[in-house]
This record gives sequence, C-alpha cells and structure tokens, in this order.
Amino acid sequence: MATRNADAVWTGTLKEGKGTMKFGTYEGAYTWSSRFEDGQGTNPEELLGAAHAGCYSMALSSNLGKNGFTPKSIHTQAQVTLEVIDGKSRITKIHLRTEAMVPEISDEKFQEIAAAVKESCPVSTALASTPITLSAQLLNE
Repeated sequence: MATRNADAVWTGTLKEGKGTMKFGTYEGAYTWSSRFEDGQGTNPEELLGAAHAGCYSMALSSNLGKNGFTPKSIHTQAQVTLEVIDGKSRITKIHLRTEAMVPEISDEKFQEIAAAVKESCPVSTALASTPITLSAQLLNE
C-alpha cells in the first residue's frame, strides 16, 4: 500500500505565531485563533475530521458494494471535539453523521453496514482510543 505525506510549518510563539499545513493539492493556514477560538483558517482537528469523513464514506461505499448494493451518494460529516482536560488539550470524541442514497436496501441492513464500517475504516481503527459515535440516515430517492 501507499505511504502518504503531509507537511506543517509553524513560525513564532504559540499564541502569536502562524503556520501552514499542506497535503496533496490542499494548503491551509492555521493559528492559535483558528484552533482554539473562532479565527479564520483551519486546524488539525478539521483536517482529521476531513480524513475521517472521507475514509468512512469510501469504506461505506465499499462495504455496501460487497453486500450487493450500489450507493448513489454518501455524505459524511465528522465533528471532532477538542477539550481541555487537566490543563491539556485533548480530542475527546468524534461524531460521524452520514446520509446515503442507496437503492433497494432496507434501513435495518443499511444501519448494520454503516455501524460495521464505523469500527473498521482505517481512520477509525487508527483513532480507536477516541470515542467515535455514528448517526446514519438512509435517504429516499
């Protein structure tokens, strides 16, 4: 399998400094404010969430296909919660919210597959020490 690369550069102090993160064709700025307040830019938690949402969507498509279903669309959002615990910033939970259009599948079967994917997608397994929850909705065409 492939090894993927990402880069980050930070200059200055923690609160007054700034940085950029780059991977593939994406490059984004980040600061103290964009991470811990509501400042402009991105942050590591958003990028982790994007990776998780993308991984989950692809894995869900794969597992639906292995079960004989062809999804028309899958939209996944990852909410990554960063909190201060004992004076240290910690990612305390991730909530995945997915909506999918999948013809000819029962909601029960869709929920079963969606829940299994939450446990098995590569990003979920890498983040196994963090509580991950899931809301999965099967959309009508």
